[in-house]
Amino acid sequence: MPDTDEGTRALNEEYREKYGFCDVIKYKHVTQKGLSEDVIREISSIKHEPEWMLEKRLAGYRHFVGAPVPKWGGDLSKIDYNDIYYYLKPTNKESSTWDAVPDEIKRTFDKLGIPEAERKFFAGSEAQYDSEVVYSHVKKELESQGVIFISTDDAVKKHPDIVKKYFGTVVPYTDNKYAALNTATWSGGSFIYVPKNVKVKMPLQAYFRINAEKAGQFERTLIVAEEGADVTYVEGCTAPIYLSASLHAAVVEIIARKNAHVRYVTVQNWSKNVYNLVTQRAFAYENASVEWTDCNIGSKLNEKYPSVYLKERGARGSVLSVAIAGDGQMQDSGGKIYHLAPDTTSQIVSKSVSSGNGVTTYRGTIHVDKKATNVKSAVRCNALLLDEASKTNTFPYMEVLSDDATIVHEASAGKIGDEQLFYLMSRGLSEDEAVTTVVLGFLEPLARALPLEYSLELKRLIKLDIAPRSVGQNG
Repeated sequence: MPDTDEGTRALNEEYREKYGFCDVIKYKHVTQKGLSEDVIREISSIKHEPEWMLEKRLAGYRHFVGAPVPKWGGDLSKIDYNDIYYYLKPTNKESSTWDAVPDEIKRTFDKLGIPEAERKFFAGSEAQYDSEVVYSHVKKELESQGVIFISTDDAVKKHPDIVKKYFGTVVPYTDNKYAALNTATWSGGSFIYVPKNVKVKMPLQAYFRINAEKAGQFERTLIVAEEGADVTYVEGCTAPIYLSASLHAAVVEIIARKNAHVRYVTVQNWSKNVYNLVTQRAFAYENASVEWTDCNIGSKLNEKYPSVYLKERGARGSVLSVAIAGDGQMQDSGGKIYHLAPDTTSQIVSKSVSSGNGVTTYRGTIHVDKKATNVKSAVRCNALLLDEASKTNTFPYMEVLSDDATIVHEASAGKIGDEQLFYLMSRGLSEDEAVTTVVLGFLEPLARALPLEYSLELKRLIKLDIAPRSVGQNG
């Protein structure tokens, strides 16, 4: 077969150059390592928060200390919570223009292409570096419509009534250990408020980056779409590669009022030292629609299950999930839909790819309440294994308490056939190019669901991720 070592080296170098870089930053403020009530108070004091937010943080901390570590997924026992920095402030203020961002931080996001992406495509943009949002911009057209898109920290100060009304109502601190940790230590994240009947025509965008070693990032995102509103939010995540593990434990809360539509897109490419433990949940009211598009490529261990609570008649929810696990990776992902009202519909589509000793796991829930009549739900899980060492699991859970619900579930797992590779290689492709082509074809239906910029980026990340692993694995 053709010699692909040179191409593999080039791909690896490109990957390290774009996503494995680390910046030397002189932080304006760093709390001491470890978590304590004093650290929580210090974070709140630095941010000049009102007393009600400090009380929420302390309640979250106290619950976190006593809450058990989940044992049903991957191994979380190696996380040393006393060896993590819970707050790192890279700059003294958030900038509203790109030129005002400090040069050393700007270089990071220049490499990620944020200014270019914003100019070409996105209606607004935020960039979070470690614990703080360092850049935020919303086009004047959105502001004139009453759309609010700022950091959650700023929202606490500028729109306290809205934040206080909704913060922790969708994901309470008692929900799980990492929701409690986020409530205690949250910093940054996006706050979006879309008034009644306002349609945001272009996606809003955020990037999150962990730069420091042994650091945690705990952004809190809150999206409120009033009656008839429509908004798409897209986030990307990256981190440099360190030997010691980092922790990302975000919380996302979405409220979609009557006839509203919210679409949330994630392309997660954390490096392989990051534990990605995220709680994402939406409430959908009468005839509202919530869509999660969740792409998981990076991290050491990923546990993320976007969920939708269909609370009123006619509400709709969908989860489209992509998971790619290579050597040393566990992608534990899926989705949860709770049908709590009549005439509600849902769909979960999961596609996963495993290579090396990577493990993908689909974990999902469909719940139909006894008062939720005329419910329709479909779940489809497809897994692709690239070699003999890779693994995939499927754990669907369905609790149907209504007699007239229509529930469909299908699952499949397969390998790349020798005849597929032979055909593609007979057309001039190398073996790794052939494998990559098959993987891209397998994931194409979900890639089409992404905004154009992110669809292209996802495909490029898949090529970088898959090609080096496939070389030499079949002979």
